[in-house]
Amino acid sequence: MRKLILLSICLVYFSGINGQTFSSKEERLEWWKDARFGMFIHWGPVSLKGTEIGWSRGGSGIPVEEYDNLYKQFNPVKFYADEWVKLAREAGMKYIVFTSKHHDGFCMWNTKYTDHNIMNSPFHRDVMKELAEACKKQGMALGFYHSTTDWYNPDFPLTSPGGTVRRSTSNIDRYTEYLKNQSVEIIKNYGPLLVMWYDVPQEFDSVRGQGVIDYIRKIQPDILVNNRTGAKGDFDTPEQRIGSFQNDRPWETCMTIGSQWAWKPNDEVKSLEQCLHSLIRSSGGDGNLLFNVGPKPDGIIEPLQAERLKEMGKWLGKYGYTIYGTRGGPFKPTDWGVSTRKGNKIYLHILKWSGDSPKIILPDLGMDIKKCVLASGGKVKYSKLNGENIIEFDGKLLQPINTIVEIEVSGNAMDIKPMDIGPQSSSYTKK
Repeated sequence: MRKLILLSICLVYFSGINGQTFSSKEERLEWWKDARFGMFIHWGPVSLKGTEIGWSRGGSGIPVEEYDNLYKQFNPVKFYADEWVKLAREAGMKYIVFTSKHHDGFCMWNTKYTDHNIMNSPFHRDVMKELAEACKKQGMALGFYHSTTDWYNPDFPLTSPGGTVRRSTSNIDRYTEYLKNQSVEIIKNYGPLLVMWYDVPQEFDSVRGQGVIDYIRKIQPDILVNNRTGAKGDFDTPEQRIGSFQNDRPWETCMTIGSQWAWKPNDEVKSLEQCLHSLIRSSGGDGNLLFNVGPKPDGIIEPLQAERLKEMGKWLGKYGYTIYGTRGGPFKPTDWGVSTRKGNKIYLHILKWSGDSPKIILPDLGMDIKKCVLASGGKVKYSKLNGENIIEFDGKLLQPINTIVEIEVSGNAMDIKPMDIGPQSSSYTKK
């Protein structure tokens, strides 16, 4: 009986997020879909060079030996995990995914499986431990990016530059055990985790990849895993683009706020419109947005990136109810915008419109429209003609980034089958 009680306590511990518990992976997945918005963080000694993480090893003018020894100069004395988590919260983000190990093989935690880790840098602090503690304190869900490939480890068959060179000797079975052992070490030391986010399987096929997933789920059964171990995993990961409408399998766009994943000096940061449109279009396609920042070598997140995230948070503070907890549809994305839905509400997000005042024609929903209003205020004219729903309002009421029309229907909006709506001729402008 005592063993049974202890097992129950462990299961609750490994299932918790922000005071919630999950009885299954499916429940955790629903929480993740409700969250919609997360922070991706790519960081490591390569920030000293301002080049791309992993990929610039043996390329971009950085010889392999020089790249591998950057950690000896890495001392980010201005790193404060609490500040990172605070920024994510101010941005309206609900979870963080941090790079534990990229393709370059350098480990950002106190791992017992290799000396190539943060504890042997001048910084000599377990970054991931501090981040996990800050997330727990501030109620932020946490996951880790962990590269499936490893161009530093001699057992992995491929090496730099870019995994294009095949080693004369290697042992992929032994490397697979290394990958499994490190993954479990991370979950045990810093879990329970929302997700293990793997990347670039290269030599891993679906069988080997599924073996990794099965292994870590012995430790945390409800952990989420993406589709980059070589196996299918729980969700798809379109990169640097917004995924297409897909509500039969979860997905998450991963995208940089600048031009590269790791910190780059004088990098161009996306405009507020680009940032918000990425989030809104992801939600309208029934997906999440994992938005990446690259901290500087001193540990500070680039101020311009931070300011942009805070601006997103201000918008979400006002209109987040049209994003969080919603599902994409019932109208599939079109040129002028997207739709999200929740309960008996449909939210039309008009992201661009040119020409005269908006006149949006929607097909029959199979239920009545009871009310239409603009989230920002102002009158909406609603009428029905030949089975089609017509929504109109004064063009002066269009908002600069996103105009939201709230539609209340007579039933559950989730019961409406997703449908295509064509572009409006007055709204489409070729660029």
